[in-house]
Amino acid sequence: MDIKSHENLLVGLDHADDSSVYKLSEDLAVVQSLDFFTPIVDDPFSFGQIAAANALSDIYAMGARPVTALNIVGFPIEKMDKEILKDILRGGLSKIEEAGATLAGGHSIKDDEIKYGLSVTGVVHPEELITNKGAQPGDALVLTKALGTGIIATALKRKQAGDPEVAQMTESMIQLNRVAGEAAVEFGAHALTDVTGFGLVGHLFEMLDASDVSALLDTTTLPLLQLAEYWVDEGMLPGGLRTNRKYYEGRVTIEDDVSKALGWLAFDPQTSGGLLMSMEPDQAKKVVSKLYSAGMAQASIIGEIIPADGEPRITLR
Repeated sequence: MDIKSHENLLVGLDHADDSSVYKLSEDLAVVQSLDFFTPIVDDPFSFGQIAAANALSDIYAMGARPVTALNIVGFPIEKMDKEILKDILRGGLSKIEEAGATLAGGHSIKDDEIKYGLSVTGVVHPEELITNKGAQPGDALVLTKALGTGIIATALKRKQAGDPEVAQMTESMIQLNRVAGEAAVEFGAHALTDVTGFGLVGHLFEMLDASDVSALLDTTTLPLLQLAEYWVDEGMLPGGLRTNRKYYEGRVTIEDDVSKALGWLAFDPQTSGGLLMSMEPDQAKKVVSKLYSAGMAQASIIGEIIPADGEPRITLR
C-alpha cells in the first residue's frame, strides 16, 4: 500500500516507532498514539489504570508529554453491570490525571467482549524528540520495569498465581513511565522505546534494526517479577511468547549458561512494560540512580550496544 508522507511528518511508519510525530512549528510537534485491549486482571478499576498507563507509555517513549486523551471502549452493555464500565473508566481517568493530561472525550461501541484503551496526544520540542533510531556502539541499555507480566497473567488466567505475585504485577503495570521518560530526555538517551507485546527481544530488535547495530544482554541483570521464573518452569507460557520466540529466535544467540526460564522471559509479551533506553554508560548509571530514588527499584542496566556484523543480532549471556 502506497502511503503518502509529508515533510512535517517527523515519525511515521518507517521504523515501527511508538507514536507518530508531526511538526507544527519550529518549536512544537504533536505526538499521537492509541492502544486498547481486553482485561488482563479481574478488578475493573485496576484494568482501567493498566490500559491507560499502557497507552500513555507510547508518548513517554518518544520523550514527549501527554496533553489530551480519548477513551476507546467496547462493552457488553446489555449483559454486564454498568458499574463495571464506570470503574474501568474511573481507573483510566486516574492515570490520565496523574499524567497531567486531560480527558477530552472518546467513543464506545456495544461489544461481546470488554475492551478499553486510549488515543493519546502529546507534545514535544522537535529537538528533544527521541525515537527508536540512534543507538550507538558502546551504549548501555537500561530497562525500567521488571519482565514477566505475560507469564504471571497466564498463571492468573489458569487460576494458579498467588496474591503476592499478582499484586506485584498489577503495581508494575499501573505505574506510569512518566519519570522514566523525563529521565531519558534529561540524560540524553540516544534511542528509546517501550517494551510491550513483542517482548524485550522484539522491541529491542526494532531499535537495533532502525539503528543498524547489535546488542549483548546480560540475563543476570534482567529485572524480573516475583516467581516469573518459577511459572515459566511450570509451563505458564502465553501464546504471544511462543509467537515472539518463533519469529525472532533465528536472530538470537542464547549462550549455554543462560537458564531455560531466562531464555523464555526475554521473549515474554509485556503489558504496560518499562522503557528501554540506549545511552552513554555513565548517563545510564545516573538514570538508574534517579529512578531508584523515584521508587522504580526494578530499573537496571541490562546490556550494551555493539557494532552489527551484517544483520543486527541479539546475544543473551
